Amino acid sequence: MTRILVTGVRGKTGVPLAELLVARPGVAVLGGSSSPATVDIDGVRPTDFSWDQPSRWSAATDGIDAVYLVRPDRADAPELIGAFLAATPLPTHAVLLSERDAGQVAPDGWALRAERAVRSSGRRWTILRPSWFMQVFTDPRFYRDQLVDTGELPFASGGASVAWIDARDIAAVAERALLDEGHAGRVYELTGPESLSLPRTAELLSRATGHPVVHREVSIGEAVAGTDGFERELSVLTFERVQAGIFTGVTDTVERVTGRPARTLQAFLADGGPALTGPV
Repeated sequence: MTRILVTGVRGKTGVPLAELLVARPGVAVLGGSSSPATVDIDGVRPTDFSWDQPSRWSAATDGIDAVYLVRPDRADAPELIGAFLAATPLPTHAVLLSERDAGQVAPDGWALRAERAVRSSGRRWTILRPSWFMQVFTDPRFYRDQLVDTGELPFASGGASVAWIDARDIAAVAERALLDEGHAGRVYELTGPESLSLPRTAELLSRATGHPVVHREVSIGEAVAGTDGFERELSVLTFERVQAGIFTGVTDTVERVTGRPARTLQAFLADGGPALTGPV
């Protein structure tokens, strides 16, 4: 029996990954969450895990063969990841959810330091570097409510395109990396199958919502309004990277790893259309 701990199991990649893993014979899935009572995925064992409770890590990692690490978006993430992996069994294979082209950031940048903590852990590792999730359009914490209520997509693109990716495709790659041979020591840049301008993205959203959606170009300052501290710093850096074209390029990695093409935004919106309907 292969035991896999999925941190962030209730998240955008955690849920579909857990469902894929449960479907594989001989796999026991531990769903790591700071609120294990809320983990209700069939076949997943709720497991107490919090980055803020290092004393409980050993109980969550006891006997595991692999771990899916959803990097915590906080300033001390590199140190936390390093300490966590040091507490895992030595044969553990760690699959880290990082970010697109992390190497394009300063050599001592936060994202690369988090990756370095995995690479230098002495454990087998695979690093996933995805583009922006398509799920930001159907999540009310991001753009969903604005799309429905105002018919606008405010985004600081600087004219650059984005190769949006479905989180389910990230999960599919993670599943292969966790269970199959040949993925250790690999860094996977993950994107959808096409790079879309924000006006074109808005056109596709218009079809999905059933009412006009327009892209409104905003400044980075406007895009990060309401955030502060490390969250603001990270958001500013992300939009700067968008405008530099870091999220523009398309890769075929999803298809090479999983054997099927990544979903298009149009296909994703056809699945998630009901989440976007509502009065303007």
